[in-house]
Amino acid sequence: MSMCPSSYPMSFYPEITQPGPSQFYLLKLFSSDRKGLLHDVTHILSELELIIQRVKVSTTPDGRVIDLFFVTDGMELLHTKERQEETCSMLIATLGPSISCEILLAEGFQQGFSSLPPTISEELFRMELADGDNCSRSLSAEMKRVQKATINFDNFLSPAHTLLQINCADQKGLLYDILRTMKDCSIQVTYGRFWSDKKGFREVDLFIKQADGKKVIDPEKQDGLSSRLRSEMLHPLRVMIVNRGPDVELLVANPVELSGKGRPRVFYDATFALKALGICIFSAEIGRQTASERQWEVYRFLLDDSNEFPLANSLVNRNRVVDRVRKTLLGCFN
Repeated sequence: MSMCPSSYPMSFYPEITQPGPSQFYLLKLFSSDRKGLLHDVTHILSELELIIQRVKVSTTPDGRVIDLFFVTDGMELLHTKERQEETCSMLIATLGPSISCEILLAEGFQQGFSSLPPTISEELFRMELADGDNCSRSLSAEMKRVQKATINFDNFLSPAHTLLQINCADQKGLLYDILRTMKDCSIQVTYGRFWSDKKGFREVDLFIKQADGKKVIDPEKQDGLSSRLRSEMLHPLRVMIVNRGPDVELLVANPVELSGKGRPRVFYDATFALKALGICIFSAEIGRQTASERQWEVYRFLLDDSNEFPLANSLVNRNRVVDRVRKTLLGCFN
């Protein structure tokens, strides 16, 4: 009993002053085109703590590519000449002297986004995936492992907190999904501990309270929180491939936190998976869309079709793309 917290004010989410909106910048990159270029640039920008907000990619007839990255700076220093020179120097040093780059202030930048067709939007944002869905068929093994999650509430161990116990398959971003759900549901996490076993499962113990400082005793509130947690752990990301006219488009969507933050490193992981498959990205777009009574961050990748990896008429290859992207996003490679 001495190990159970009683009334420590150790919230995972302390009260902080909300910063003002970040300034947007336009990074122009000119280079010879090659497979994996977009991910390589994304990797460098990630190391520099530059956050990609939107990307426009176009290829010229002579085989050169023009990449336009609309970014914000996690260090809030991109307005300085030193920070801009550091960024361009690192890009050139890593990618080669054949590239050139320029950084400009993106005044009047608007986070525009072309809406998805209603039929595609309905399929992408629905809460459950049917077992027969083409985009999830090859992922059924991982889905079944996640569905084994157990969630229990204990109101006897601690005098001031409810003990929430979760046992589920481990995956990348699991603690993020659990804690953002707690935050969105106005649940305060005072203390937590977690560990993984050798079979790939994780156990999580969280001592929690409601926003009013009371335990979570109401069975309906417990059921609602349990259902929300199970949904977020089972299906934290949506990945599918659709036709966009004569072309093929990869869609990746994740729910946005109530604070307005999106899931980290989605663009990085998605481009890494496509690079591993040898698929070129013709264009990319990042935006927000409201569906199923919540806001989503949507990543759209228009993919190049090739003789080496045809996508237009190959359901097998499309499933391989969805499988690889989702496994990379969730770290499910066992």
